[in-house]
Amino acid sequence: MEKDLDYYLNLDWTLVEGEDLDFEGKVYHYIEIKEIPSFVFCAKTIEKARENYKRQLKLTLMVMLESGEHIVEPGEEEDEPDWESLCP
Repeated sequence: MEKDLDYYLNLDWTLVEGEDLDFEGKVYHYIEIKEIPSFVFCAKTIEKARENYKRQLKLTLMVMLESGEHIVEPGEEEDEPDWESLCP
């Protein structure tokens, strides 16, 4: 099976939803994707975030595919870092 953009867009990503305050103290809502640490989408309401995060996901996946970056899929075990080589 070819793992193209459509393949990745239809995976069951692990969404992390939350809310925070902007610089003016107003509440905004965000969606992160556990498997893609660099991904975050923000909106004024959680409903808008849920409606629109897939457009940002599509762009993120396009860049990752074009650059040949490994895309961690839902359920895929990430390799544990070799802590001894990272920490002297």
